[in-house]
Amino acid sequence: MLTLAVILSCAHPPPPPAASPPGPTVTAAGPSAPPASATAAVELPRHLPPSLPASDFGKLVDDYFEAMLAFSPTTATADGLHAHDDALEDLSRARIEARVAEVRAFVARLEALPEARLLPDEAVDRAFLASQARAELFDLVTLESWRRNPMGYARLPGEAIDGLMKRAFAPAPQRLRSVIARLRLVPALYAAARANLENPAPEHTQLALRMAKGSVGFFESATRTWARSATTDAALLGEFDAANDAALAATRAFASWLERDLAPRSHGVFALGKDRYRELLRLQEMVETPLAELLAKGEAHLEQDRAAFIATAAKIAPSKKPAEVMQGLTSEHPTGDDLIPSVARGLEAARQYATERKLVTFPSAQRPTVKETPPYARAAVFASMDTPGPFEVPGVDAYYYVTPVEPDWTAEHREEHLRMFNRYTTTMIDVHEAYPGHFLQFLYMPAVKSKVRKLMYTTANVEGWAHYAEQMMIDEGFGGGDPKLRLAQLQEALLRDCRYVVAIKMHTRGMTVAEATRVFVEQGFQEQANGNEEALRGTYDPMYLAYTMGKLQIQALRDEYLSRTGRDLRSFHDAFVSQGGLPVAFIRKLILPADAAPTARP
Repeated sequence: MLTLAVILSCAHPPPPPAASPPGPTVTAAGPSAPPASATAAVELPRHLPPSLPASDFGKLVDDYFEAMLAFSPTTATADGLHAHDDALEDLSRARIEARVAEVRAFVARLEALPEARLLPDEAVDRAFLASQARAELFDLVTLESWRRNPMGYARLPGEAIDGLMKRAFAPAPQRLRSVIARLRLVPALYAAARANLENPAPEHTQLALRMAKGSVGFFESATRTWARSATTDAALLGEFDAANDAALAATRAFASWLERDLAPRSHGVFALGKDRYRELLRLQEMVETPLAELLAKGEAHLEQDRAAFIATAAKIAPSKKPAEVMQGLTSEHPTGDDLIPSVARGLEAARQYATERKLVTFPSAQRPTVKETPPYARAAVFASMDTPGPFEVPGVDAYYYVTPVEPDWTAEHREEHLRMFNRYTTTMIDVHEAYPGHFLQFLYMPAVKSKVRKLMYTTANVEGWAHYAEQMMIDEGFGGGDPKLRLAQLQEALLRDCRYVVAIKMHTRGMTVAEATRVFVEQGFQEQANGNEEALRGTYDPMYLAYTMGKLQIQALRDEYLSRTGRDLRSFHDAFVSQGGLPVAFIRKLILPADAAPTARP
């Protein structure tokens, strides 16, 4: 089950799954009349009599999220709901078992609601919420990521504390008291990890170790610096120092335990297997298309984009191989010191173009702040958008995170990382993360009325939209027809196409990390180091096929919308992002005329 909060990440990997709260990282899609890339699992009523008595669905929704956010206080803070700011996730086996019983009870309540008592929007929200609740149960009971993956435990303390520090939703001394309260609970979280974890995949343990080491640096420096900017109260700072020192010591000990104890006994397999992968896809994305058919479609799209990449490269330098042409583009990159400033300097161009060409409507003048990805969140992440939660107080900052070069990297790794941020690819990342990608989605969220649509999302919607925006902007003339920018857009498309293919093959057909890395390098024209990071991401983010899958769904819905309504592109874009994070097939039901014929199944 996914919640629309904290980091909307993308091209440029999302956070790993939480140790159990919001479940894996990307989810759900569609009713009976599916968009172009999937069959959907739930039929929704199109019309209901306006005089039906009010249902108690709203009360059930309130109860569900109240319980969910009590279980996941870090998510509550990220959503802008601050009743649990002094708490940290209790991931003990007893609490997880209680959560399982809680979710099962909510699913039973959802199923018991008479459909005739639901208004049309409630029917949509119930179908979505029920699928997400079942996905959470699948994670907790069947996948058991809380027992099999240490990454959530490694990430959570830094994320929980940083969520209180980075946005001024309350006076700094008040937030510092909440920081202290959470810091005091960090040792218990690590104790739960030691008690729970059994035979994780070695890839996940190594990534967790990388994250834990990042958290050590976070508690050594970032928290201490912020606390002294938050208050001059000596007594309060004394409480902070004691709590932070204890959390730091616990984090160091946890990192040591990961390396010396858990790593040697990490012999698990990351692959889900066909049955579990198919079920996760059904619950999270509500897609029931057979895996063989999905894979064939992904491979065909990879081949199509690769051919376009080769043809575009030939326009730039006919005498060179395509990989050499891309290498030439990537040589135009910033230095390590100028990486963050260079991204910030180029960000406004995409917004200006989308505005002038009337491609979307920006409902706010707010801009994101470009800054370094927090140390605890850097494992397999290049860039991400971190926006305030949908219930946050107005005026707090959104952050466009860019991962800097690390001091312990080799010179070759540093160079390959910086090549990723060449000026052409960075322009496409700007489109994806900000304009008109993820940041635009955030700008529309305050106007979304449904709590379900504010607090939950599907990857095919959120990441599909941002990936769709990349090609749409180039197709609409952004960059003035520069083939170098088109080549960068196609490389980003190839990256997502490779994810699509390797996600299915890694989890259902025995593909190894090394083999997946070769796909990214040879088929997707990625640098070796970046290709390896992408392959590692596939071990813990099995649904990252949804970038391309969602893009194809949105393209099909766009074409149908324009054809059937006669409206313009901006009307479609505004209508789409106004619906929150619903599955694309659900949005089709909401924005097309009631008599719209089903979109053809691919």
